[in-house]
Amino acid sequence: MTTDVPAPEPDDPPLDREDLEPDAAARGTVYALLASAFEHPSESLHTALAEDDLREHLDDLLARTPLDVATETVGTDDDYNTFCARYNDLFVIGYSEYEDRTDGTLSTDEPPVPLYESAYRPEASWTDVNLDLARAYDYYGVRPASSNREHHDYLVLQLEFAGYLARREAVEDDPDAARARLDLLDRHLRILVEGVVERIDNEPNTGAYGRFARLLDEFTATDREELLEQLEGE
Repeated sequence: MTTDVPAPEPDDPPLDREDLEPDAAARGTVYALLASAFEHPSESLHTALAEDDLREHLDDLLARTPLDVATETVGTDDDYNTFCARYNDLFVIGYSEYEDRTDGTLSTDEPPVPLYESAYRPEASWTDVNLDLARAYDYYGVRPASSNREHHDYLVLQLEFAGYLARREAVEDDPDAARARLDLLDRHLRILVEGVVERIDNEPNTGAYGRFARLLDEFTATDREELLEQLEGE
């Protein structure tokens, strides 16, 4: 996702700048880390998990917030190839079969755990879900990078946008950014996260991704609750 405000690297959060609100800045970086966890796995992510660096980094970030979120289970004993295979089995590879081999009719099912909100919104059309998110991104002047052809309802993009809104709140002390993040959580992100968690809980051998999903669920739910209290208090 490209923006007018550069996003911090997940492993180099500028949390010690005097002009930043540390709580919102830390939450923004947690969102960025969670977004990277649900992209196709990199070797650096695998190493950070295997060596416990990611859990320690998350603990440091969450300590800068009032959020009570457990990270004890974050990690992996998988080698890199197994780690990638779990990702593909859960989020990428669907089931296909020929309905009629004479004319090539092919029936294709989605992967076991889709990472797109529209898969969990039977009451809403794909167009409505994606258009609503596109308008939200456009309002804040952000858009998916030109190299990213994913739809607007993709989990990684929504997490990146939530992180951007938290960082905007941290840098500019912008209460509207906090309200926008709460709106995103209520109308889109929490619906998607709950759907992902329900699906992944029904799958065997999810490894680190099952634990990531539970962390994602707990963090987004707790962030929402605290935002609601904060904004109602205002």
